[in-house]
Amino acid sequence: MKELPVLYIVIPCYNEQQVLPVTAPMFFAKLRGLMAQGLIAPQSRAVFVNDGSKDGTWAIIQDLAAREELAEGVCLSRNRGHQNALLGGLLTVKDRCDITISIDCDGQDDLNAMDEMVKAYHDGCEVVYGVRSKRTTDTFFKRFTAESFYKLMNWMGAQVVFNHADYRLLSSRVLNEFANFKEVNIFLRGMVPLVGFKSTSVYYERAERLAGESHYPLKKMLALAFDGITSLSVKPIRMITGFGMLVSCISFIGVIWAVAAALLGHTVAGWASTICIVCFMGGIQLLCLGVIGEYIGKIYMETKARPRFIISETTFEEKAHG
Repeated sequence: MKELPVLYIVIPCYNEQQVLPVTAPMFFAKLRGLMAQGLIAPQSRAVFVNDGSKDGTWAIIQDLAAREELAEGVCLSRNRGHQNALLGGLLTVKDRCDITISIDCDGQDDLNAMDEMVKAYHDGCEVVYGVRSKRTTDTFFKRFTAESFYKLMNWMGAQVVFNHADYRLLSSRVLNEFANFKEVNIFLRGMVPLVGFKSTSVYYERAERLAGESHYPLKKMLALAFDGITSLSVKPIRMITGFGMLVSCISFIGVIWAVAAALLGHTVAGWASTICIVCFMGGIQLLCLGVIGEYIGKIYMETKARPRFIISETTFEEKAHG
C-alpha cells in the first residue's frame, strides 16, 4: 500500500496579527480533517512564513508553534514581498514533505478545495491549481482589471492559468525542479506552468477577507502585473520594434510629401502641426525608453545574483531540540 503523503501548507504572512488568530485554527482543523479521511500523513504541518512584519505577527506564529503540534514558523530577515516570502517557505520545506499547498492567510480561499487537490495528487497530478469559479465578491473595477490582466498575460505569451493566483498544490518533485529557477524577478503563477508535469485545476468560490485589511491595493496590483509581464515575456520589446518600424514608414512618407510640396511651392508655415508631431514623437520615445529601461533594470538585478530571501529563524530547530 502506498504511504500517505506528508502535506505542508505554506502560508505567507505580512502584518496579519488581526486575521492570524482567526484563520490559524481553520488551517489546523483542515489538516486534521484530511488526516481523518486518510488522505495525508500525521506528520503534515501548517507553516506560517513571516515576511518581515512590523506588527506582532511573528510573536503570534511563535506562540502557535509552541502550543500547536501542527504549527511551524519561518521568519524572513526583512520584508521581501509576497512572492519571495512564498518562495522562501516552499523551498524551506521542500525536503520535509511530499506535497505543499500554498495559500494566503486571510481566509478568502476555500479550504475545502484542499480535499480535491490532495485527491488529484493521489490520482497522479503533480500540480493542482486552485481556480476561482466566479468573482461575485469583487467590485466591478477589480473584476474587470483582474480578468483583463489574465487575458493580457496570455496574449503577451506568458503561460498563466485564468483566474488562478497562488492557491495551488505542488509535489516535492516539482519543487525540486523549481529550485533550479534562479531568477531574482519572480512571478510564481507564471513560472509554475514552465516546470511542466501533469496538472489539473480545482474550482472554488472566494469569500470576503475575514479580518484586517488587504495588503494589495491598486498600486501593488499594477506593479505585480507589470512585473509578471516583463518577467515572463519579451513581447513588449517586439511591440516597440514593430511600432518603431510603422512610425518610421509613416515618417518616410511624410518626408517625401514635404519635399514634393516644397518643390511645388505649396508649403505653408504650420506651427501647430509641428508642435503636435514633436510632442507625439517625444512622448512615444519616452514611453519606449521606459519599457526598455524596465528590462535593463531587471537584467541589472539578475546579474547581481543577490539572494531572493534570507531566513533569520524558524521554529523547526526549536521543536527538534525542545
